[in-house]
Amino acid sequence: MSDPSIVAQLPLWAESDLLPQKALKSSHLHDFWSQPEGLPVFVTASPTTMRLLQLLGRLRWEHFPERDLEQAWRFPTIPWASLAAAELIRLHEGLPSMAHLHRFLLEHPGLIWLLGFPLQRAPHHALGFNALGSLPTARHLTQMLRDTPNAALQFLLSDTVQLILAALLAHRAPAVECVSLDTKHILAWVRQNNPKTYVADRFDKTKQPAGDPDCRLGCKRRHNQVRTPTRNPVSASSVQVGEYYWGYGSGIVVTRVPDYGEFVLAELTQPFDQADLTYFFPLMDQVLQRLGDKPRFGTFDAAFDAWYVYAHFYRENEPAFGFAAVPFSKKGGYTADARHFDAQGLPLCAAGLSMPLKFTFTDRTSCLVVHERGKYVCPLLYPQRVSKACPVHHKNWKKGGCTAMMPTSIGARLRYQLDRTSDTYKSLYRQRTAVERINSQAKALGIERPHLRNGHAIANQNTLIYVLINLRFLQRLAQRQPQLA
Repeated sequence: MSDPSIVAQLPLWAESDLLPQKALKSSHLHDFWSQPEGLPVFVTASPTTMRLLQLLGRLRWEHFPERDLEQAWRFPTIPWASLAAAELIRLHEGLPSMAHLHRFLLEHPGLIWLLGFPLQRAPHHALGFNALGSLPTARHLTQMLRDTPNAALQFLLSDTVQLILAALLAHRAPAVECVSLDTKHILAWVRQNNPKTYVADRFDKTKQPAGDPDCRLGCKRRHNQVRTPTRNPVSASSVQVGEYYWGYGSGIVVTRVPDYGEFVLAELTQPFDQADLTYFFPLMDQVLQRLGDKPRFGTFDAAFDAWYVYAHFYRENEPAFGFAAVPFSKKGGYTADARHFDAQGLPLCAAGLSMPLKFTFTDRTSCLVVHERGKYVCPLLYPQRVSKACPVHHKNWKKGGCTAMMPTSIGARLRYQLDRTSDTYKSLYRQRTAVERINSQAKALGIERPHLRNGHAIANQNTLIYVLINLRFLQRLAQRQPQLA
């Protein structure tokens, strides 16, 4: 028979199994982590349950943005927090599906009580509740993963960041100064991504796969050079120069703490047809909210070689504050030494003369950001002609002299003026490997090939993957300083 003291603390259904009562609040996870003496015996007797409580209990579940659990439905409302905690357990334990998670929870019924699932009264059971009747089906859990708002799960990620920053402060670790951003491809669970399955027009973006209505066709890797065969040559335009998949992209911002490791500051999942640069501003906004200030440095790959990336890390009142370490990409055929500037920021012509600004206009089409662009012209011909010939006999002299069309933002100048041969630049750019290590951890947790067929479910699972990575980092910190546990 069940222990009356245990049964009394269970938020069970009413005498009729069809009448719901208030479910166990998720705040108990944090309360019982900080005060384990309040746990019943069937929880403390399970090493697995206690180990998972140590992993999840640090989060501030009492502040989780939960939905209304008081609605008078026929069946009790399952808390979003219960689903989030259960999914974190599935990822941490390496369980391949919700069906395996369902079986795992039944084998450890103390977790059902601890995670806050509404319990079904069963006085004849040793636990005081029916584990199978209290646990939603695997299909219901999958549906909840699809329906849970991602903003609620972002709260957990933000909470892990705050906990890590507090722990690092206690360790007297250096403040976050450099961040790295990169994207990770995610393959949709559709037959178009299976090379062993015949699919007509596999890479026709107008033919949406029936298996996933939200995935999009994108390119994982594009080669810079096209090599046509020497025998039976074909047009270079018909040669495949990239790896194409239907799926999604996961963008993350990571920071590395010397001697401690790296953790995730921000993440965003989008369809695979979105360019890498579309991740920059949403992720930087998350970083600003969670750190309270812009980091001094950022390091990115060549896909982020854009003027607004450099401008983001520039401070007008503190010119030496920081910069973005980004390799130069030869857009439009220009090289890193193609443009030089004077002390006032005006571009120099081929003869080394400062080119005056002739006019400006608002550009709404050439990049993601609406910005001001200006046309700089030959100083010998504008505002008035002062010479009959170009000192270096430039070929454009008869056509009006040298011109330069570029954004007026300082980021456009920093892109050319950045010293990519300096030791500071090289040292910062090496920190970009932190995001690769996080991607490796995420891949080991199954981010690359999710067995889900919905964009919302995939985005939610990705967020929880990064929450788990941060929780593991937090555990390593606690092991180095036991009083933080």
